[in-house]
Amino acid sequence: MDIKEHNTIYFAGGCLWGVQEFMKHLPGVVSTQAGRANGLSKTTDGEYDGYAECVKVIFDLNAVSLNKLFDYFFEIIDPHSINKQGDDVGPKYRTAIYSKHQSHLEAANNYIKKRSDADKIVVQVEPLTNYVPSDPEHQDRLTNHPDDYCHIPFELLYKYKTS
Repeated sequence: MDIKEHNTIYFAGGCLWGVQEFMKHLPGVVSTQAGRANGLSKTTDGEYDGYAECVKVIFDLNAVSLNKLFDYFFEIIDPHSINKQGDDVGPKYRTAIYSKHQSHLEAANNYIKKRSDADKIVVQVEPLTNYVPSDPEHQDRLTNHPDDYCHIPFELLYKYKTS
């Protein structure tokens, strides 16, 4: 199994601009890419096809655990909100954790079950069936355009940024 692929997980937490900006500064995160998860199309052209805006996160398992990544993710989402994060509303803004690896999905489900609010959590945990990278103008959007809208409060957005 490809180690790089095994250390890849996909987080959908509302508008991907903020999720990517937050995730890229986390300890143990090697790289991020804005994209679309589990839609029907293989391109970004055309009408909405059921995808969730997401961020592909490649991480170093020697530097950060899956549970720690889940802790970080839950800091920036409202896990009780269906299809709404901040001012962003609609199914493409749903919260979800996707992976090609069953062990990641089991870890996510176990993490959620252990939370005190587990019965209220609406974060989907599903196998990744399709991933399409976002267009170039959406990659690292808040790094390149820091004044653009973001549903994550500024202080939280850069909480883990070290440089």
